[in-house]
Amino acid sequence: MVGRRAIIFHGTGGNPDAVWYRWLARRLEARGYAVEVPHHPGINVEPIATFLPTVLDGHRYDDDTVLVGHSGGAALLLALLEHLDTTVAQAILVAGYCTQPNTSEEPVLQQSYDWAAIRSHVRDIYFINSRKDPYGCDDGQGRAMFERLGGTQIVRDDGHFGDYDQPFERFELLDRLIP
Repeated sequence: MVGRRAIIFHGTGGNPDAVWYRWLARRLEARGYAVEVPHHPGINVEPIATFLPTVLDGHRYDDDTVLVGHSGGAALLLALLEHLDTTVAQAILVAGYCTQPNTSEEPVLQQSYDWAAIRSHVRDIYFINSRKDPYGCDDGQGRAMFERLGGTQIVRDDGHFGDYDQPFERFELLDRLIP
């Protein structure tokens, strides 16, 4: 199907070749998606107020767009969804968070969110978190977002779903969640 697009945002300190990002891109491309796996080294480095315009202007968003974010990339999706001028088909926040999950600075987070605006800009939203996450991006963070936005919360026991010390080359669940 022409027109379906997916954008996969890596996490803090990550890159497009880390963990399951390219694997998922190939799976979606095989189903007809145009897939972007951009490298945004500014994720969770630059303050969200100055970084967000780069992301808003750097991609095209419409009602056939699927957004996938991992860790800092998932936190980025909250700000992105709040400030879009359209509604996207689906957003999946993997190891996402909406409040400071640990003692590290989190410039990707906004001071507050317009939860109604976020909800109005996405038709279908998923939160995938583990019960135990080494960075605090756990099921409590997923629950906080789910309670404000609805959608679907999925709780696993898969750590951070990939990291420098956690190989996670495939993510079958994501492949199944995206139509």
